[in-house]
Amino acid sequence: MTTHKKILAIIPARGGSKGVPGKNIKLLAGKPLLSYAIEAAKKSQYITRLVVSTEDEKIAAVATNYNAEVIKRPLELAQDETPMPPVLTQVIEALFTQEEYTPDIVVLLQPTSPLRTAQHLDAAIEKFLSADYDSLLGVTLIYEHRFEPNETGYLVPVEKERKNRQQRKPVIIENGSVYISSIELIKHGKILGDRIGYYPLEKNAAIDIDDPFDFFLAEQIILNNSNK
Repeated sequence: MTTHKKILAIIPARGGSKGVPGKNIKLLAGKPLLSYAIEAAKKSQYITRLVVSTEDEKIAAVATNYNAEVIKRPLELAQDETPMPPVLTQVIEALFTQEEYTPDIVVLLQPTSPLRTAQHLDAAIEKFLSADYDSLLGVTLIYEHRFEPNETGYLVPVEKERKNRQQRKPVIIENGSVYISSIELIKHGKILGDRIGYYPLEKNAAIDIDDPFDFFLAEQIILNNSNK
């Protein structure tokens, strides 16, 4: 697939992290966690520009070392409770102010998904471009039996008939690996719109690092893959 659209990848990487201190530049299988997102974006055949948004000088230095462009993030947009849309908007506005650059599509890549590859990104972007989506997100498909509590607190199955895995409809879970948005959505302070597509990743590739166990698990998968 060929496209002439300007596709900007933004990696938000703030310095504060409570679950894993210094998480974004902590070494994962010998490389800073942030580097995996940078390398995936740089290997993509569709992403035309990459920016790391951070308020942290150490993170900025790591990003620069991996040849990523850095946009300094204001401290007020680097708090625990800061939502993502204004972070993206700040990057878009900064690029327009500096050089009147406006992308057609924005790809949000959180650094906490180190097993998401350039191949995943390209497949997700191709799907976004292939239909009338205004946004798309990475998901995990879960085929397990589902239950919910009734009014007395006992669990009851969501599906009345217990089916084999192949017969069940999957539960679609957002996994944080990739978000793709039209620039119009970003300008309106949104990441997801009304016409949302989804790109499923296998469980191993969809790991989102929130705590030390996630970090350990991701490292074991990377080391195992490198030994094959």
